[in-house]
Amino acid sequence: MRSATLLLLLALAGGSPARAQGPRVEITVPAALRAGPVTGRMYLFVSRGDDVEPRLQVRHESDCTPFFGVDVTALAAGAPGVIEGATLGYPVAGLKEIPAGDYYVQGLLNVYSEFHRADGHTVWLHMDQWEGQHFNRSPGNLYSEVQKVHLDPAAGYKIKLSLTRAIPPIEVPPDTPWVKHIKIQSEMLTRFWGHPMYIGAIVLLP
Repeated sequence: MRSATLLLLLALAGGSPARAQGPRVEITVPAALRAGPVTGRMYLFVSRGDDVEPRLQVRHESDCTPFFGVDVTALAAGAPGVIEGATLGYPVAGLKEIPAGDYYVQGLLNVYSEFHRADGHTVWLHMDQWEGQHFNRSPGNLYSEVQKVHLDPAAGYKIKLSLTRAIPPIEVPPDTPWVKHIKIQSEMLTRFWGHPMYIGAIVLLP
């Protein structure tokens, strides 16, 4: 009788019995790093060790720390990109499959650029910064400090990360009498993508 009365009172008050919240990670971009809205894909990396930054532990499909991603569109400074239990990941399907324990986590935003293509389509994609489309190393992408946390999907948790750093530009080695670095703008690619596009080459001289 008392249980039924409690449920009735909660229903009348618009409440419900307390339940453990599922896994939830909120990742923000501070205005000090990027004042305007940003579009891209937000990632969370979860690792047992921190000898290497978790974001750099994604090498290839057979050697990969768990990571999860969600698209963000015109995300305002300070507003969170949210990764929850239902957010897809690899090599595990979701955060709920991460066993309880202590982990090192890190957030990253793969920043997209807007392209107005000659075929009439407007698309948002990551603009390669001469890193070969390695999203976890691409200059201009934003990432957080590594944080040690305790994760327990059964009990639920809420973690907040702030992307306080930007990956610096790639340093091109200086030319030598035998090695030359060439960068040429392609008129055809620039016209199609509606964005300056370049082709690069390294020339070895005899």
